[in-house]
Amino acid sequence: MTDRVVMRGVSKRFGAALALRDVDFSARPGEIHGLMGENGAGKSTLMRVLAGAIDSDGGDMEIDGIPYRPRSPHDARSSGIRAVHQEFSLVPHLSVAENLLLGELPTHVRGVVDWPAAHREADSSLKALGFEGIDTHMRVDQLGVSQRQMVEITKAMRADPRVVILDEPSAVLSNAELERLFAVLRSFRDEGGVVVYVSHRLDEVLTICDRVTVLKDGELVGTVSAAEVDEPELIRMMVGRPLSEIYPRRARPVTEQLLLVEGLTGAGFQGVDLRLGTGEIVGIFGLVGAGRTELARAIFGATPSEGRMTIAGAPFKPRSPADALKAGVAMLSEERARDGLVLPAGILDNITLASLGRLSRLGILSRQGQVQAANEQVENLDIRPAQLRRPVRMLSGGNQQKVVFGKWLVHGARVQILDEPTRGVDVATKVQIYQIIAALADEGRAVLLISSDLPEIIGMSDRILVMRLGRIVGEVPASAATEERLLAIASGVEGLAA
Repeated sequence: MTDRVVMRGVSKRFGAALALRDVDFSARPGEIHGLMGENGAGKSTLMRVLAGAIDSDGGDMEIDGIPYRPRSPHDARSSGIRAVHQEFSLVPHLSVAENLLLGELPTHVRGVVDWPAAHREADSSLKALGFEGIDTHMRVDQLGVSQRQMVEITKAMRADPRVVILDEPSAVLSNAELERLFAVLRSFRDEGGVVVYVSHRLDEVLTICDRVTVLKDGELVGTVSAAEVDEPELIRMMVGRPLSEIYPRRARPVTEQLLLVEGLTGAGFQGVDLRLGTGEIVGIFGLVGAGRTELARAIFGATPSEGRMTIAGAPFKPRSPADALKAGVAMLSEERARDGLVLPAGILDNITLASLGRLSRLGILSRQGQVQAANEQVENLDIRPAQLRRPVRMLSGGNQQKVVFGKWLVHGARVQILDEPTRGVDVATKVQIYQIIAALADEGRAVLLISSDLPEIIGMSDRILVMRLGRIVGEVPASAATEERLLAIASGVEGLAA
């Protein structure tokens, strides 16, 4: 059988940094092929070359035996290649229907858009993939992250592609949505399609993929059959060493109450009570739509709310994130590109952005102090490449996430709200982030950890709050938590939650 995708000796350099070195990659018709590696290993760069987003510096490619050299994403699409990247590419101010049918909206005889037909077709496309409940009239910027991901995937799949590239497709999907996506991918594979599945989730890759290719430091480590490899071996291939422990061990100190929330109500949640102590990591788990992010944003002052909050006994009623920061509350958003970073700016400016007042004297910014503060975080967090002027848009997802952490570490907030802090990062970077979170708690800061990753929420939390339909419906000590119990509480399944 002729390989559908063949990439031979692909190399790519960005300035002095070599992103890819003589990489070979191939995928067969009727195959779901996993692509794994640490952040910065070259996965996204390799797929951007395949998708026509960037040109390689060396090597050659073929699609179904025909030489392939795309000069643009349009060339790739003409060859039947569709890519769903980790950072969304939808037009935010257009509706779901307009995004799905962009360039092919149905029209009446006189060229006027037939909007009822457009919405019917868009709705049909979503339902065909099992992504129901999305209003096609809504603007994309009004959708949640998981819904935007569904729209992205639907847009790629409805174009009848030969090759689909999915970069971290499951990071924001619920278990039910993920199972539906897997069913769609298997059906596409069985019809002879090719899926390149880029993910950091080992269990997913071994469940859905037929073969797995691993990159490290821009070079090919190897390609293995998913049926003949296990998680420890994949970890060893990715990081070059076994990982004996994922979650850091912590000695729980006696805590003092720092943040108190009573009867907090806002858009997406109501009547929430919670307490958070110094040196404590409290996890919040819930299914998509449970109101976790909405609650976090209200505590951070990003959205209005009613109720009572105190910090160290003092009234706390932020009317903006600036108020929250002054009171010592910081938030790492689940959408780092939109809410946490200034993508065109460099590492230096992003890390120190929230602390310019502290780094200034008499209104004049200390450039030396700014550089010193940024360098400390680059070194402590192992941000690569360690180039302070490098725009953060040119960093891998994991390194971008570290820059956001660095920003809040420089600020020194007492309360750290972390919303999906490891979304879209590899297993080695996850370990580093877990160590950072544990160190925050060990320093006496209070951490509110929101995560959809059940092993993560259990492994990192001291106790876990479960949300359902905008309310906290359960509290479980981490020592007594199991995935089944948390899911049962979050789903409202009586009996199993006990």
